[in-house]
Amino acid sequence: MTLLRRPQWPAWVNCWEGRADEPNYKGRFRSSMSVDIPQGRDLNIVRVHRRWGMVSIPRVGRVRFRWTKDLPVGKRADKENRITGARLVKDALGWHIAFRVQSLPRAPEPHQGPKVGIDAGVNIPLALSNEDHQDHGRRPRLLDGTADWDKWLTSKEKAKLLQLERQAAHRRTFRKRGEKTSRRLQHTYDQIKQLRAKATRRALDWQHQTTTYLARTYGVLVVEQLNIPGMTKSPAPKPDPAGEGAFLRNGARAKAGLNRSIAQEAWGRTVTMLTYKSARYGGRLVKVPAPHTSQRCSACQCTTPYSRESQGLFSCKNPDCGWAANADWNAARNILHLYRIGHVIVEVPAAGRRGRRAGKTVKPVAAR
Repeated sequence: MTLLRRPQWPAWVNCWEGRADEPNYKGRFRSSMSVDIPQGRDLNIVRVHRRWGMVSIPRVGRVRFRWTKDLPVGKRADKENRITGARLVKDALGWHIAFRVQSLPRAPEPHQGPKVGIDAGVNIPLALSNEDHQDHGRRPRLLDGTADWDKWLTSKEKAKLLQLERQAAHRRTFRKRGEKTSRRLQHTYDQIKQLRAKATRRALDWQHQTTTYLARTYGVLVVEQLNIPGMTKSPAPKPDPAGEGAFLRNGARAKAGLNRSIAQEAWGRTVTMLTYKSARYGGRLVKVPAPHTSQRCSACQCTTPYSRESQGLFSCKNPDCGWAANADWNAARNILHLYRIGHVIVEVPAAGRRGRRAGKTVKPVAAR
């Protein structure tokens, strides 16, 4: 009789012992290549220049990296603030290293800043109730502006990306089914990935800087409880009355463009960043119901038909009001008004308070 032993992989061992959930499938082409370095004591990090540092990587040796953030090395490291490991990550732009730092942050004081309502949109990425709108550009967008500013790629980079995409489409015509991709076509794919990765990094950098500014400036951040998967669904096909068995997809092409714009703005990631950054600086994040915030007038609190004249203009059709302003600004004011009258769905507690009981987590390496 042969006894089959279960493989002693760390991910499954943590699952069987109740420290973590089951490991998920990780596709080769759907995830980035990464290598974990759990031995923080073997890194031997040295700062050799204001912008560069050296680190020891097992089986590789001494490697130079760009010094972009202060690290607790040398005399600045102690038991409460030290580096416990690192991770090497490869993307289209090359290899990057991220250090894990164990620290004991102090509980922040309650933030005494003002309250603000935030409306996430496409015309204006983040419209605030006090007109402190956050746009992709360095200068704030005018309320009457309708141009779509795209700051992630320059005009030359956009032209280069279009040229590369055309080259890839042309070279794919010479590739037969089942053949391996040629080196020339693969090189074109790599260039396209580099430009898209650069745009993604710039978008993520803008999100980090904007959310940090909002968390530092305002004490209470009020956002909408959005159903983003439902908002990005394609319209259902409708039967064509003229033909039998035929269907019409009314507005499917325009809805697809709107879905891409919503996905590029990454509203969910923005709310996630605001959640932990507001707690870090002693503030609060509050979620209010989203229905009718863009159709209701923030001046008279009346919902009248056809008040939302366009994507960027709101004009109240109430004869006793007639208030007109930017549509995103009007929605941000309604969001703040819902918080003031007590229509709150979720309120994220400030730092230092545990809102729910924590489940089983993986033990640190030192405690295993």
